[in-house]
Amino acid sequence: MTAASENWTIASAADAARARALLARLTTDAGVPALDRARFLSALGARLRRAVDAGGADLAVTAEADGKLRVALDGPEPWQHTLVCPSSVAGPLPGLDDAPLAEAVLGANEDTTALLAHLAEREKLLRFHREELHQTNQGVLALHAELEAAALAQRELLDAERAARAEAEKARRLLTFLANASAVLNASLDHEDILRRLPELLVPEYARHVDVWFVDDERIPPAERAAATVTAARTGRPQHAAPHPGDLPGVDDLPASALFPDRPLLCLPLGARTVQGVLTLAAPGERFDPDTTVMLLELARRAGIALDNARQYEQHRDVAEALQRAQLTELPATPGLDLAARYLPATHGLNIGGDWYDAFPQPDGSVLAVIGDVTGHGLRAAVIMGQLRTALRAYAVEGNGPARILTLLHRMLRHQQPELYATCAIARFTPGEPGVVWAAAGHPPAIARGPHGEVRVLETRPGIMLGVPMAFSYEEHTLELPVGSTLALYTDGLVERRSAGIDAGIDRLAQAMEALGRSDLADLDGAADALLKPMLHDSEHDDDICLLLCRTTLE
Repeated sequence: MTAASENWTIASAADAARARALLARLTTDAGVPALDRARFLSALGARLRRAVDAGGADLAVTAEADGKLRVALDGPEPWQHTLVCPSSVAGPLPGLDDAPLAEAVLGANEDTTALLAHLAEREKLLRFHREELHQTNQGVLALHAELEAAALAQRELLDAERAARAEAEKARRLLTFLANASAVLNASLDHEDILRRLPELLVPEYARHVDVWFVDDERIPPAERAAATVTAARTGRPQHAAPHPGDLPGVDDLPASALFPDRPLLCLPLGARTVQGVLTLAAPGERFDPDTTVMLLELARRAGIALDNARQYEQHRDVAEALQRAQLTELPATPGLDLAARYLPATHGLNIGGDWYDAFPQPDGSVLAVIGDVTGHGLRAAVIMGQLRTALRAYAVEGNGPARILTLLHRMLRHQQPELYATCAIARFTPGEPGVVWAAAGHPPAIARGPHGEVRVLETRPGIMLGVPMAFSYEEHTLELPVGSTLALYTDGLVERRSAGIDAGIDRLAQAMEALGRSDLADLDGAADALLKPMLHDSEHDDDICLLLCRTTLE
């Protein structure tokens, strides 16, 4: 198909109207969309009006084979436009006279109607989209509100979780401190040591200052104490003294103390059964924390128990030590035999009582040197030790030798105190004889030092411990002791260590005896001290110690 072309002369408004009407018909027949058609015809009408006002122009219309419609307007303002038509424009093109004016007017009205219909459809579609957009906006706003509410709830949950974790961590920290502090306080049975540890535990985290007052302490009279401290001691109730009430659990509120007007005080009674004293704490900050106060109340209760235990132990220990010392023998002055003894009570724990030494002459003139150790400690062990000592002397007065005395003691203890055992060693020195007769019942071996410094451990196996539930008869042994020899009898507290066996301690004692010089042995009491010094420097000293030195001399 070839291109069709037509030139139209536009000399008047009627020509312009006809041209517009023809192009409206051509573009409508070619299937040009109404909106594109309206835009094209509007632009064409404006160009044609200016061309008519300028005196006229020629309008060339060409229908291309490819479906394009080209329009060219010459004149003072040349203008060209190309339309892409969905359908080909059928030729030949009409002439300008083929479009009456009436048709031109009606055609223009039709274009306007089509445009208005299109606009109405667009407005309807626009209203629909506006409504949809409004609903979408409402949904988005609702979603934002839900998201904001969810975020707020999440923040509240996180805050609650953080608070719960903080509370749990605080409770764990307080419980851990309470457990550790209780272990520290209960680890000691020394009254003064416990009082010294309390401020170390509490200052500065839980108290700015700590004071402990005992009601029987006359150094500072109650009149010089804070009123809350005296009230706590009198009533047995914890007291809080501050300018403002503390509302602390289990604590009574009082006005601020005159001694500390700007510092809250917490006064906690001490004592397991009765109030023995008051623990007074000055607040580390502006006030006491309620949870911390609950922990401090429990700590004060445990501290009171620890102090009660320490006082009871000290009383028990003092009685046992007094009884123990009262029953130790004043060593006799015997021709041909020098004696020296040492007794050291345990400085830790309840291990006082049970160790003893003795030395006394027999009717035949011989001297018995005795050392022993009752199992168990404390007052009861001291009492049993006294009974054994008395029984041993009674059996010795009858003329019995060391082995027979031990056999009788074993029988007595087995029947009268079946749950207790004891060790014992007895050495008999006879004037004029250069030897010693000895017997042992489960006791550490004696150590002998010759006049020239040679040392020997009496390793002959001893008999069983006294009181073991079986019949047993002990044997006697004889040892040559030339003049100038020294025999050492001792209890296990001198040689036994937790970190090493007893054999190592016996070897150390033998070495210490071998290291003694003649000048040391000239004074047997000094020799006893010289032996104790190297033996005890690394000792925990948690057991009684007895040492009895026997040195043969010329009469």
